[in-house]
Amino acid sequence: MTTNKSTRASIWCGKRLFDLTAACFGLLILSPIMLLVALAIKVNSRGPIFYKQLRVGKSTPEKMMFFEIIKFRTMYQDAEARSGAVWATEDDPRITPVGRFLRKTRLDEIPQLFNVVKGEMSLIGPRPERPSFYNKLENAIPFFADRTYGVMPGITGLAQVNQGYDTCIDDVRRKVGFDHSYALSLSSVRSWIAMDLSIMTKTIVVMVDGRGR
Repeated sequence: MTTNKSTRASIWCGKRLFDLTAACFGLLILSPIMLLVALAIKVNSRGPIFYKQLRVGKSTPEKMMFFEIIKFRTMYQDAEARSGAVWATEDDPRITPVGRFLRKTRLDEIPQLFNVVKGEMSLIGPRPERPSFYNKLENAIPFFADRTYGVMPGITGLAQVNQGYDTCIDDVRRKVGFDHSYALSLSSVRSWIAMDLSIMTKTIVVMVDGRGR
């Protein structure tokens, strides 16, 4: 048991060190792209450049953490004022032309590197859900809440690269297995490194292919 705890502690220390280093480096390297994206958003539609939203963070059976995720805005301002909190759909009219491109290439996710630096997210982990969806999903999907216990939510992850954005509850249901598989990969340093390298490679492929939505 001591060995397992020691291994897990080593993995989390290594993961956090990698996250912090990669996020700071990423923000530095991607700053010119971020400036171009910000300009495109302002020219394309009125409203703020960034979009902030409350999400569920790292949790345990006793405690649930919350944080404000930050992304580039991809929808028209006040897009959910009438519809309320709903999943995006294919050809969603709420999404701006620039926003559609940002989603396809996943460039809208870049500002989440600030969340990583703050320790609210990891580069790789389960997708952080909105609190407004959480109870509904927990009641509808067995072991839904368990998938994030002790695991930091990520910008990308095993579920994200295999399926993409959620559009309905069935999409989330299919993702739960991927999230549990990722959690199991954190049981040893070797499996963690192999899994994270595989996810990072697939993430690059998704961005280049424009398979986001």
